[in-house]
Amino acid sequence: MQKTLTFTLAGAAAIAAFMAQSGPAQQTKAAAKQVTTKGVAPGDWPLYSRDNTSTRFSPLKQITPANVSKLAQAWSYRPSAPDPAADAAKGKGKGAPNAGVVPESTPIAINGILYAPAGNRVVAVDGDTGKEIWSHVTTGRVENRGVGYWPGDGTNPPRILYTIDSTMFALNANTGNIDPGFGKEGKVNVEIQWGGVPYIYKNLIIMGNNNGERTDGPAGDTKVYDARTGAELWRFRTIARPGDPGYKDSWLNDSWKQPRAGVNTWGWYFTVDEQRDLLFMPVGSPAGNYYGGDRPGNNLYGNSIVAVNATTGKYVWHYQLVHHDLWDTDLPAAPSLLDVKKDGKTIPALAIISKNALMFILNRETGEPIHGVEERSVPKGDVPGEWYSPTQPFPVKPKPLARTSFNKADDFIRASDTTPEHVKACEDVWEKAGGYINLGPFTPFGFHEAGAPPKSYMQFPGNGGPNWGGTSADPTLGYVFVTTHDAALSGWLEKKVPGGNYGSLTDGSPLPIDRGSYTGPGPYSGFAAGGMPCTRPPWGRMFAVNANTGDVAWEVVLGINERLPKEKQKVGSVGSAGPTTTASGLLFVPSNDSYFHAFDSKTGKELWSTKLAGNMNANPMTYTGKSGKQYVAGVVNGSITAFAVPAASTASKAK
Repeated sequence: MQKTLTFTLAGAAAIAAFMAQSGPAQQTKAAAKQVTTKGVAPGDWPLYSRDNTSTRFSPLKQITPANVSKLAQAWSYRPSAPDPAADAAKGKGKGAPNAGVVPESTPIAINGILYAPAGNRVVAVDGDTGKEIWSHVTTGRVENRGVGYWPGDGTNPPRILYTIDSTMFALNANTGNIDPGFGKEGKVNVEIQWGGVPYIYKNLIIMGNNNGERTDGPAGDTKVYDARTGAELWRFRTIARPGDPGYKDSWLNDSWKQPRAGVNTWGWYFTVDEQRDLLFMPVGSPAGNYYGGDRPGNNLYGNSIVAVNATTGKYVWHYQLVHHDLWDTDLPAAPSLLDVKKDGKTIPALAIISKNALMFILNRETGEPIHGVEERSVPKGDVPGEWYSPTQPFPVKPKPLARTSFNKADDFIRASDTTPEHVKACEDVWEKAGGYINLGPFTPFGFHEAGAPPKSYMQFPGNGGPNWGGTSADPTLGYVFVTTHDAALSGWLEKKVPGGNYGSLTDGSPLPIDRGSYTGPGPYSGFAAGGMPCTRPPWGRMFAVNANTGDVAWEVVLGINERLPKEKQKVGSVGSAGPTTTASGLLFVPSNDSYFHAFDSKTGKELWSTKLAGNMNANPMTYTGKSGKQYVAGVVNGSITAFAVPAASTASKAK
């Protein structure tokens, strides 16, 4: 029986004490006086998740449950092949390869114009026709996730912001030309590469970073710049140290002093409560991913949602979702903000979910759990030199939103689920791996001596749970939506083999121990055969959580597997993209089988789907063109693809 401890406060002290401390922000230049920009126009989508609440909720109502079945492709745009000679003549470099629009990006839309990264280009496209307005050839490949938009201030023009490696650039949004008034001739050195989107709040550009997964990597600090000048305003130290709130026993043996990658906001965007001027940072796990013997303690602010004053960077509160992460359970996406009604009170709340598929619904003013969190005992491993947290936080509500354990008698794949051939292949995998050990949630990897027989461990969700698609929320329903998939992470820990590939961005790491398996070193092996999991389906689902009660309002299997017999294909196939919702009661979401869907957001009933030319790997968005027509769009196989309802079927004008 698990030992249970009630956990009620975020961090180590009351919120009043938090506010009294200066926190770990470093003021590098005087913070500029902030100018509040106009609210987001109903038909615009100017941020990766539309607005600062990160709900991906649009007020548009032209496409409705009554007419969505008539939704059809309106246009598709892919950049034309470049003319290297013409580009060189214009002083724009050697010409951009025809790489298409970046597949993991979500376009932004302002006043009927869409902006997106496309290989060595940034493009502006007419939202009604898909016709290219301008194309800016860059000095290198634009980072994967998208571009940012700053509306200007009367002195400076509106800008499109993007990054290449460790440099941020600004374009005049009207012309596509470099804006020399930003930084030094239109560019600013931000020190480190970030795959995310320059995040705009008022006159601030908020930047996370992708500092790798080596234990000796650079710091994962969040940095903030002035959108007008490019000057750095402040940065937040993401590794807590003595004197910082909640530090006690967080980095034992002075391990905070060691250079360390991770502990960073690597997801594509942030969230801001504009009324309270609070910036919420979803901070990822420390490096290394699976061995933490060199970092004993809970490792703040790793795996934490951290709230700071957006203007100054001053610490306000934090809440750690995973102590001393040994499972690579990053926070892959920023939280969604909405208000919760409970016990006759309205509580300002946020919903945040980790890769372990545990959703925490917190008071966004204080960080306190709204529906309760318990610290429960979790298994301890046997890896030499490792430090194990004796407990981990579990929300009382909602329930886990993906598989968190495995019992062979109940959960091993059956021929009635898939095919006899698949079952046989899974049995072969089981035998070669020496069987798999699963001890429930937070199963740690065990240690494997070189030359010993295989003895594998299995973790859930492992490679499953949610990813960068994150959550969407409908504040009118009080529902939070998320897609998750059930996939195991398997293997063991071993002394590193010289020359072994232990995963992306870890080459050359001094870490003495890392994850291997019976197939050899490598980060992504799981309990699967023939490209399909060896656990019983469903393998992918979408959930609606009622934030007011913490209960799951509905859940559906999302996606099919066309390799299976027709009658068995509804097993779920969820990718990394997430859902988008509208005020008309619709939820739009892609699945990892090249389908795009629309659901009734209140009931979970599927109302429409279409087969795409490939997977939509990033979140869809919705906007209105200059004509006033509503569109839903996303990136498919390098093309921005927009859908609309024919005029005769439209119930009302876009609002």
